[in-house]
Amino acid sequence: MLWIRQRSFRLLMVSIIAIASVLLGISVVAKQPDHVSILMPAPFADSTAELVKSFNQQHQGRIHLNVIRGPLETEAISDLAISSLLLGDTPFDGLLMDVTWVPKYAKAGWLESLDSYFTNDEVNALATGASEGNHYQGSLLRWPLTADIGLLYWRTDLMDQPPQTPEDLESISKSLQSSGKIPYGYVWQGRQYEGLSCVFLEIIDGFGGEWFAPETGKIGLDQPPGVAAAQWLDDLIKQGISPRAVTNFAEPEALQSFKSGQAAFMRNWPYAWAELQKKDSPVRNKVGITTMVAQTGHQPASTLGSWGLSLLKGSANPESTIEAFKFLTSEESQHYLYTKYGYTPTQRAIFNDQNLLKKNPSLQSIGEALQYARSRPETPLYAQISDVLQRKLSATLTGMTAPPVGMQQAERSTSQVLEASGAAP
Repeated sequence: MLWIRQRSFRLLMVSIIAIASVLLGISVVAKQPDHVSILMPAPFADSTAELVKSFNQQHQGRIHLNVIRGPLETEAISDLAISSLLLGDTPFDGLLMDVTWVPKYAKAGWLESLDSYFTNDEVNALATGASEGNHYQGSLLRWPLTADIGLLYWRTDLMDQPPQTPEDLESISKSLQSSGKIPYGYVWQGRQYEGLSCVFLEIIDGFGGEWFAPETGKIGLDQPPGVAAAQWLDDLIKQGISPRAVTNFAEPEALQSFKSGQAAFMRNWPYAWAELQKKDSPVRNKVGITTMVAQTGHQPASTLGSWGLSLLKGSANPESTIEAFKFLTSEESQHYLYTKYGYTPTQRAIFNDQNLLKKNPSLQSIGEALQYARSRPETPLYAQISDVLQRKLSATLTGMTAPPVGMQQAERSTSQVLEASGAAP
């Protein structure tokens, strides 16, 4: 009987050890944090590095956030993301997206809806303009990290107030040029790339027109406001108000020209403010910010250049990914990104922060311009129609075609793109 009791005891101990091992294994597995991976363009990956470090410290043992530093160029990031999505097993949980990508990614079925993760109060806390471009076909698909907008910079030492209309801008420019105070009146992004589309959107809207309306399928390039917008940009160059070299200008070239004192006005994004206030800037403390000019009777428009976070289909840890989104876009994080890197905030509360406004008076002007934020056409075919506009408008600005002909060609080619995809009404 003794050996039976000893055998039973040994079996009991083996069972206890086995059960303990299983439970210990479960415990070890349970302690493994959720790994969240977000792909970002290089500048955003760099600027959020401290925030990511703080997030991981606060969520140690529960969530580990890894930001993948992607290429610098916007389209290169999109190509990288799309390549992984087409393989059907993307290594990314989230993607920092340009505002123009949302319809394309949504149409392809690559994005998860965020409607169940963000409350109405959170949506309503966004600043006017920052809420643009986050929805597609009624679904919230992107949460804004920054809300870039097109701004008109002007020299406060050369004039008492900024221009309100295109005619004002021309008149002030010519007066300053004739007096020898500046070589040029206005610098902007005239190179054949996305920046040119952003410039044109602001002008055609300010002239009372519309580039393309996805809801109706109406194209407005060959309409009077569209032709007038192209004509005005072309005339700026012909009259010498803008340098002929502006057709090779992107943001850095326009900034360098304005910063060195060569122009009275510049079209650029909010980031330029910090550059203009550096100690080596000849125009430091001599610059103001306002909205773009518009014809009398029409409202100005500021192209929305926002970047936001989207949840990709197939994420293994959607809840943890959203938690990371909320941390990176919190009021505290927004405050950090604005004061450290000049990124335009998206939370209304930050634009009402009196202490911040006192230290950064330009924030008020940015907030006012944000109210006139205008999204580029929200269509999955945006890249194609933007390419059409860039090519045809560039041909006009470089003297190859007259503005009416260029806009006629642009409208025809845009229509062909829509028809070929079956998107034409």
